[in-house]
Amino acid sequence: MDRREFLLSPVAAVFSAGAFVADQSTAAPISLPFRQIHLDFHTSEHVEGIGAQFDPEEFASTLKRAAVNSVTCFARCHHGWIYYDTKLNPERRHPHLKRNLLKEQIEVCHKHGIRVPIYTTIQWDHYTAQRRPDWLVVDEKGAPVGTPIFEPGFYRRLCYNSPYRQFIEAHVKEICEMLPVDGFFFDIVHDPPCACFYCRELMRKRNLDPSKLADRARFARETMLNWQAELSALVRRYHPKATIFYNAGHVGPGHRVMMGAFTHWELESLPSGGWGYLDFPLKARYTRTLGLDTLGMTGKFHTSWGDFHSLKNPAALQFECFQMLAMGAKCSIGDQLHPTGKMDPATYDLIASVYREVEKKEPWCRNATAVSEIGVFSPEEFLGLGEVGARKVPDAGFGAVRLLTEAACQFDMIDSHSDFSRYKLLVLPDHIPADAVLAKRIDNFVAGGGSILASFASGLTPEGDRFALSSLGLRYKGDAPFSPDFLDVKGPLAAGLPQTELVMYLRGKQVEPLPGTSVLLYANVPYFNRTWDHFFSHRHTPSTGKPGYPGVVQNGRAIYFMHPVFTQYQTNAPLWVKRLVVNAIRRLLPEPLVELSAPSSTIVTLNRQEAENRWVLHLLHYIPERRGAAFDVIEDVIPIFDVRLRVRTAKPVKQVRTAPEGQPLPSRHEGAYVAFTLPKLLGHQMIAIEF
Repeated sequence: MDRREFLLSPVAAVFSAGAFVADQSTAAPISLPFRQIHLDFHTSEHVEGIGAQFDPEEFASTLKRAAVNSVTCFARCHHGWIYYDTKLNPERRHPHLKRNLLKEQIEVCHKHGIRVPIYTTIQWDHYTAQRRPDWLVVDEKGAPVGTPIFEPGFYRRLCYNSPYRQFIEAHVKEICEMLPVDGFFFDIVHDPPCACFYCRELMRKRNLDPSKLADRARFARETMLNWQAELSALVRRYHPKATIFYNAGHVGPGHRVMMGAFTHWELESLPSGGWGYLDFPLKARYTRTLGLDTLGMTGKFHTSWGDFHSLKNPAALQFECFQMLAMGAKCSIGDQLHPTGKMDPATYDLIASVYREVEKKEPWCRNATAVSEIGVFSPEEFLGLGEVGARKVPDAGFGAVRLLTEAACQFDMIDSHSDFSRYKLLVLPDHIPADAVLAKRIDNFVAGGGSILASFASGLTPEGDRFALSSLGLRYKGDAPFSPDFLDVKGPLAAGLPQTELVMYLRGKQVEPLPGTSVLLYANVPYFNRTWDHFFSHRHTPSTGKPGYPGVVQNGRAIYFMHPVFTQYQTNAPLWVKRLVVNAIRRLLPEPLVELSAPSSTIVTLNRQEAENRWVLHLLHYIPERRGAAFDVIEDVIPIFDVRLRVRTAKPVKQVRTAPEGQPLPSRHEGAYVAFTLPKLLGHQMIAIEF
């Protein structure tokens, strides 16, 4: 079984730590509140007065003033301390907590109509890690995975197959029995391969070889899936309507098989915390195809979690929350409560300035679904076993999101199990191998009238020895003999580009067109490759001007680029690469859903509200800048004017107007399109297209 089959096919339930769970049936979809706070409370035992200044009414009134309608509060933190009156584990109650903090938070919030999902940590628990080292995840050398003993931090991971599993079950059961439960946020839920005593013994019983990384990785994933299903079943026995989410810092194709244990998705993605501004849209464009509600999660911090006494720039927080709405997600802003339990007024002034606007926008976002015509395969699905983890997304995935967003394309991220019939075009960015099953599905899609755009190694068999996709009309010859080489830009893909040779920095694949396949662009070759004894000037050798091999080819409704164009665009964003790809897309989709005349820094998304009989177009114009060395920031909102739009609609349009302002925009019909102009775009603007 390869990694894609393993991640996305139903995984047989396994015996794990004495528990057998076979049912992962999906719970009924739920609708999340729009304006949430994720309130961290990781507090050291070396700080006294924990919660001493907590005032329940002040807590609730601060949240209400900031238009918050849900706040996630802590049962247990990464330090391992508990914040309610536990009877089961009194030794773990924070030593300086003198009140039943979580219970007070829940009671006062419920009194004011604010829901309170409950947070508890899973694999990071410093208290347990210090006292039960035999419960830790260990590597093949027997070393604990995570923070070294004499370095600060609680980042050692605990193993689901150790007795820690029974501790977690009893802890969650106690919460379910003692407290009102709106939902659970289970944090730090990963599947690192483990070689601890408990895992080795269980693997032997299943005739697996603990010395092999592939076996350990498969067993770790099966263990996690069963543990999640088991814990969700426990919660549902007590609180059938509770929301349940398991956080790994990332959600991607590997989560499809987990859906039965989840009620929704929460996309942790603080742009300044290592995720970056491309991370959230990549994940949201995928989760919105899975049928569960999505919650975006950013933070109020300048950097990331635990950055006390810092504030995010207001424009950045606007963009991050408004982009969540544009992607069909609800909003969550991360904060950390001061150990005294007192809220920071400045933080909630900042949050209020955004959430009051979100509240006004909600009627045009409620029950909205994306209107998309392009499905982009996530290369993450095809990573090798052992490469999977939080935030491990190949550059081709981010490059595709960046390029297609800048081109105003309406697209989803998909996997090999997605419904292809929802799209007119499938994009296979750089590293999408096709086994026999996937190849047949894609070829059938093309035979049924769909189009595909593939690049580099996409469409090859998993072994990489030949093309599995007959629709490409190509024979595979191997790696290109020269790199860099140079596309000779002329002909049908040359629009907006100089008629010259343009360098392609990354080595491509050499292909031979089969009968019926035409060459759109040739790749010219250099005099020689750059080596220690053959080099030319500072970087690469120039072109000879002679065609070497096909660079871009077309077979009917299929176009193939020999180079890894999406990886290249993520690496250094050559404008000519973007224009070549966009020209190829326009050749396959000559009448796109949305045509936009605005700077490429403008984001445009199109959503559908069936009950209201309207589409809602979102426009965002915020420009992240790398002002510091560590991450991008947004400080200024720069208006743009006279934004011209054309939207292809399937039925007559009654009216076009701004939302929530309700200002009519003069519109006209141009064939299948409705055309109109937005006089001014300042940050975020919704436009309702009413039928």
